[in-house]
Amino acid sequence: MRKIRTTEQWQELDAARHLHPFTDFGDYQKNPGRIIDRAEHIYIYDTDGNQMLDAMSGLWCCSFGYSQPTIAEAVSEQFKQLPYYNNFFQCSNTPAVELADRLVNLAPKQFSHVFFTNSGSEANDTNIRLIRRYWDIKKQPKKRIILARTNAYHGSTIASASLGGFAFVHNQFETLPYAQHIPDPNWYVSGGDLSEEAFGIQAAQELEKRIDQLGEENVAAFIAEPIQGAGGVIVPPDSYWPEVRRILKERDILFVSDEVICGFGRTGNLFGCETYGMEPDLLTFAKAVTNGFQPLGGVMVSEKVADVITGDGGEFGHGFTYSGHPIACAAALATMDIMENGNFIQRVSDDVGPYLQKQWTALGDHPIVGHVRGAGMLGSIELVRNKDSRERLEPEQKSGGVCREFCVANGLIMRAVGDSMIISPPFVSTHEEIDSLIARATKSLDQTAEHYSV
Repeated sequence: MRKIRTTEQWQELDAARHLHPFTDFGDYQKNPGRIIDRAEHIYIYDTDGNQMLDAMSGLWCCSFGYSQPTIAEAVSEQFKQLPYYNNFFQCSNTPAVELADRLVNLAPKQFSHVFFTNSGSEANDTNIRLIRRYWDIKKQPKKRIILARTNAYHGSTIASASLGGFAFVHNQFETLPYAQHIPDPNWYVSGGDLSEEAFGIQAAQELEKRIDQLGEENVAAFIAEPIQGAGGVIVPPDSYWPEVRRILKERDILFVSDEVICGFGRTGNLFGCETYGMEPDLLTFAKAVTNGFQPLGGVMVSEKVADVITGDGGEFGHGFTYSGHPIACAAALATMDIMENGNFIQRVSDDVGPYLQKQWTALGDHPIVGHVRGAGMLGSIELVRNKDSRERLEPEQKSGGVCREFCVANGLIMRAVGDSMIISPPFVSTHEEIDSLIARATKSLDQTAEHYSV
């Protein structure tokens, strides 16, 4: 049984013992965070009993909210039958086998195999290993460079963070020398006087320029999120992905679609690559595959790649103790049941997604909102002082943190990425709950504007 403590006691213990992800440790000692104690439906509650509407679905992962007893039941039953066994040494387990088959049958037709990991970070590490092995077996060992984009997020291990495109992260360690980056397709930040269509083509052609500069014979793969989530929900112009598809189709380069955020219905299709007409060779998944209830990630492997690595390549020297953990796979199978039986992908596509986008787009009329982006159950707004000049509210992208604190005070979890405020609400949200989200966001924007005298 957990001890009963006051909020202050929890915070003191937390600051003294617990190092948090992506946190200024020194600042956290002085300003400890909220302690979340329970959750239900789309709401979380802290140790003081304050209710907050979770517009981030945990961390992009609790797509079906926090009240899904069938997942808990599936996990409980699996604990009784087989709590753990590894998938090494010519062994497997029934939930892992069933889930691999389920995912292949759900996914786009080119995928034939699955490699399980514990997270998206490990899945992108696995992608690096698969890509390297693929080209080695094909006797093209010069193909080593993996291209990614600035402001991309592909994980936090040394390998996956090297693929990611955040300069402040790269400044804290030595990145992999074969991970290189091209600019992201953020029209509002980088488009200048170009139309969105013209900028989308220009941004895509940065990929073509870099490949030609490096030499196609040296480039192994391009990895990208359909919509860049942690970078600020960067929704590319409509012209972007068709041009990327043309560039990749003309060249012998693997494409990895990182679907850790966009996967399992977030964009209105099972995967974001389907929303944008892309046909990846490898596909990264995690987060929503278990509704966030268990840690599980993996790589969907196309037949093109699988045929090579399952041929005469010998042993693939890679794996994890918990790859295909039976309890995590049982949670994923129950989550897939909820997704399919509840027809949630169609609901995002035809009902709650369009309703959210209509309401979210209306925030563009607010005096401090310079740009609105969104698709499916994803959204982002850019905070500005002047809409015409795109001048920010204050230097060094601090306004998002100010707005976030107003959001929390108003019972809303909305994430700040620099001067962007982003959301990723659960699919189980009703229209009335989306209206509540918008009302709380509007109040928080009003308070932010007042704070900056706009």
